[in-house]
Amino acid sequence: MKKFFLAPSILSADFARLGEDTQNAIDAGSDLIHFDVMDNHYVPNLTMGPMILQALRNYNITIPIDVHLMVQPVDNLILPFAKAGATFITFHPESTKDINRTINLIKDHGCKVGMAFNPSTPLCFLDYTIENLDLILLMSVSPGFGDQIFLSSTINKLHEVRKRIDASAFDILLEVDGGIKIDNISSIAHAGANVFVIGSGFFKYPNYKIIVNKIRQELQCSCYRDVH
Repeated sequence: MKKFFLAPSILSADFARLGEDTQNAIDAGSDLIHFDVMDNHYVPNLTMGPMILQALRNYNITIPIDVHLMVQPVDNLILPFAKAGATFITFHPESTKDINRTINLIKDHGCKVGMAFNPSTPLCFLDYTIENLDLILLMSVSPGFGDQIFLSSTINKLHEVRKRIDASAFDILLEVDGGIKIDNISSIAHAGANVFVIGSGFFKYPNYKIIVNKIRQELQCSCYRDVH
């Protein structure tokens, strides 16, 4: 059976009680936390910095945290987020002048490496980097804001990345972020994703355990379709 990972995006959590809300998402069965960092330059929004990540770690949030850096330039923020407790640091290839240097900086600071692709970003960046990645993130909306509609073109892109990962024989997570809901998560999984970032589609529910159970049921259906 495939292993799927649920990654709530705390950008949609209750910031007045962020530690408690994040812990509630974990207690409901989440596997990791997605931490969106926006700089109002690379994307038109401004969100969280390393101090918030450190505060979550101090709150005793211990599960893996994927820090998604939607910033430009990116290299100067790698060390602060690594020190604050990032598990993965995911960056966009357009945000750096030297992709290999950025990859090595993330590794040198003890974090796993993720590369993120906007809907219009070509996959050619994987041609010479895939062996150095731990995670590939496909944005299924234009980054910057939550509660957008999933772009159907992402499905074809997912199939292509899944082929590349399988051909590489490397253990790389394939993550999707944007517009994921109960009614489309099964088809997204069937296309090859195994990490699902859900923001408003998760935190809008008053009982996180109910939404986690519904998601797991849909993902189980995806596995059944693969077998049959």
